[in-house]
Amino acid sequence: MGDVTLVVVAGTTETAAIDGISAAGADPDLRVHTPSADLEIVASGRPAPGSPVPVSPGGCPTPAVVTRAVRELLGTESLPAEFVDAGLGAPTAAATRGVGAAPGGDVRDPEPVPGAATVFERARSLAPDLAASGSGDDAGGEGTTELLVAETIPGGTTTALGVLTALGERAAVSSSLPANPIERKRRVVAEGLDASGLDPGGAAGDPIEAVRLAGDPVLAAVAGLLVGCADEEVDITLAGGTQLAAAAALARHAGVDRRLPLATTSLVADDPTADLPALAADLDLTLAAADPGFAEGDHPALAAYARGEAKEGVGMGGTLALAERAGVADDAVRDRIAAVTDRLLAERAPRDPDGSTPTSGGDPP
Repeated sequence: MGDVTLVVVAGTTETAAIDGISAAGADPDLRVHTPSADLEIVASGRPAPGSPVPVSPGGCPTPAVVTRAVRELLGTESLPAEFVDAGLGAPTAAATRGVGAAPGGDVRDPEPVPGAATVFERARSLAPDLAASGSGDDAGGEGTTELLVAETIPGGTTTALGVLTALGERAAVSSSLPANPIERKRRVVAEGLDASGLDPGGAAGDPIEAVRLAGDPVLAAVAGLLVGCADEEVDITLAGGTQLAAAAALARHAGVDRRLPLATTSLVADDPTADLPALAADLDLTLAAADPGFAEGDHPALAAYARGEAKEGVGMGGTLALAERAGVADDAVRDRIAAVTDRLLAERAPRDPDGSTPTSGGDPP
């Protein structure tokens, strides 16, 4: 598989509180905790005691479950993980690297990311450290040969749409909801651009301005990492869907012309409302889509993913591609996803006074 380090860039945006925009959390109050808990799940397999298990309003678990499942199958030493705090709105027990980011504002505000330039530059300077942090150094080698960069930020497809529109790129994104509210997102973005005094395409060639006026801090950080990796000639794969395509657009507008692979799920790649293959072609991204056969599983979490909830995020598509590259069978991936989900939910289930987990159904004693 080679030396690969997973880098999850996590943050928040007030955009996630807009009604009907995001399913990354059971409700708006819990949504701010989702990225923090996602990092904990990827890092240790469970959220910290005070963190909720992120689920959608329909009960679909966070895609962090998939990423954790793949890490367990490959061995966590074989897929080390680094975490970047790009505007977390709640504490996390996972060890993070900072880039000076505050939580993002509402994309309808005139300036939702006032610190975009600082976040971009600090993330850019972080790239060499991340590239040197992989398993190769522990063995006296030369460090990581590839960074697999992922994101977690509720509401991030709407801010990605804002950035794409500001740059004058194809204005289409996916959604964590089964039915993509794309027209609602476009109205929200139009309102934000109007408040910022920015026309569609008005930030072409100026990625910092696009993020500052229409984006979120995670996009600023990922774009900075992309530019920093280009500076250092570090191989990088974007592990995500339309949000990371938007980050790639920012990098292209910053002058990055190197090969940029984008590894996502078939759920995003096949979403006609997202139009990801066309966007990837526009941006000269090498697109790959993983499909572990969620519909073939009989676990409720797998069924929820197959319905199109939580189509991508937290490196879901990229880590599934790594599992495929390593020769891990799809049924093993599905079984481990089910096991991780059951473990998380069992640990948080209410318990009877005797310490047992209550169950439903069955014959009375």
